[in-house]
Amino acid sequence: MLWSVIVLAVVMLAPFVIVAMNALKSPTQYAAEGPLALPDGISLQGLADFWDRVDFGQKLLNSFVISGSVAVLAVVVSVLNAYALGIGRIRGRLWILIAFLVANTLPQEALVYPLYFLAKESGLYDTQLSVIIIFTIVQAAFGTYLLSSTFTGFPGELLEAARIDGANKWQALVRIVVPISRPTLGVLFVFFFIWTWNEFFLPLVLLISNDTQTVPVALGVLQGQRLMDATMTSASALLGVIPAIAFFLIFQHTLTRGITAGAVK
Repeated sequence: MLWSVIVLAVVMLAPFVIVAMNALKSPTQYAAEGPLALPDGISLQGLADFWDRVDFGQKLLNSFVISGSVAVLAVVVSVLNAYALGIGRIRGRLWILIAFLVANTLPQEALVYPLYFLAKESGLYDTQLSVIIIFTIVQAAFGTYLLSSTFTGFPGELLEAARIDGANKWQALVRIVVPISRPTLGVLFVFFFIWTWNEFFLPLVLLISNDTQTVPVALGVLQGQRLMDATMTSASALLGVIPAIAFFLIFQHTLTRGITAGAVK
């Protein structure tokens, strides 16, 4: 069992280690010794050249703004929708959930032209707001489906006690439902952020100017248009994945607590 875990960890980490090694090599060493040789020293030239070439700081800020906004807004919308569907038990609840589920299964390729047309007509094309709105809706559809099932089993005695104490529905949501569901909401926040960070296709279509592009779009477009040496390509891959890994590690406790809360009653 232990050996299988070790082998799996090695297989998963090997690509990242190779990319990191090549990002820290000089082009001369890479050409002479190949991609699997250990770096003779730490060369940051590839990282610096790539950072300046694509204005990576701006792309990093754009990705953080879009991913963070989507994560926060999608969690809020999911909670409000799930509160109405799971606890409020509105009419047609089942069909609404089915609609959310079907919406999540639609490929982005089928949605790209309608979304492009709507963005053009509304004047939001090539703006971060268009991507934030679209992915907030997409992520909230999944969040609503997940949370509504969770809220269905929410203890009715707590809500009844709050109603007797004079709390209205909004107060019950903010003071009882949200605090108790905080671990689950934390998990959704982490997933929504990482999922949005890694999105490529729709941002590629909707964000065309250099000032609005995200990290994945900048990496893909640059490698398709300009010739880069192998060390700079590795540097681009390393810089593109480090922020998502750092975010995951920072919120690892939140993720672990949320999963544990779902397993322990």
